[in-house]
Amino acid sequence: MLSGVTFGQYFPGATVVHKLDPRIKLILTVVYIAALFTAKGLPAYLLMFATLLTCLYLSKIKPTAALRCIRPILIILLFTTVLHIFFTGGEPLVSFLGLTISKEGIYAALYMSARLVMLIIGTFMLTYTTSPIALTDGLESMLNPLKKIKLPVHELAMMMSIALRFIPTLIEETGKIISAQKARGAAFETGNLIKRARAILPIIIPLFVSAIRRADELAVAMESRCYHGGEGRTRMKILKTARRDYAAMACGVVVFAAVVVLRRIEII
Repeated sequence: MLSGVTFGQYFPGATVVHKLDPRIKLILTVVYIAALFTAKGLPAYLLMFATLLTCLYLSKIKPTAALRCIRPILIILLFTTVLHIFFTGGEPLVSFLGLTISKEGIYAALYMSARLVMLIIGTFMLTYTTSPIALTDGLESMLNPLKKIKLPVHELAMMMSIALRFIPTLIEETGKIISAQKARGAAFETGNLIKRARAILPIIIPLFVSAIRRADELAVAMESRCYHGGEGRTRMKILKTARRDYAAMACGVVVFAAVVVLRRIEII
């Protein structure tokens, strides 16, 4: 049911995208998300799609691996599409059972679905091409100014990184629990909505227990290795920006500027 989900996993590589400074990748991810939500009209969406395909090609991510990360949001994607089709105003094309479908609703559903898919795949690339240690170091470096107001920057970065890396672990654990419950005769895909909701309880409770146990084991492992936070901590690899980082940042700014310009050009 949940097999093949790749969101939150890191796959080592030697591509240009893998070698980028994690701070630059974090900034570019924010720029990419901002450009996606700024995009309006077919030309802007085509530009964002071309940008995503270029990044996938440069990072050598297989299209099948990128598409697998969409599986967890298929229900949300379908629900959002249906809402936009039936509840967006405009000149009606079809009317039945008190519901109307308009051309504007179809366009809005297509644009919103494309935005969600590109958003998930784009953020998935960050964890796919960035190791947990590099991601933590990048977050900590970017949050360094907050140390002046006595915020535990290293601990915050570490928690965010661990939370991202726990996603695939919890997904895998959920799959195992579902398989175990099915072997005991549990039915998750039959019955009405209330019965299906009740059937989720045998999954949620063991999942919470497993998550708490894993968190406790991780805490014990960190304490046994004398981990005590960021104070006095040294790094084996010092983050340094290179020419490729500046080039990637320039490309991100150009794409965002182009999206702002193309926003005024609405073909559809």
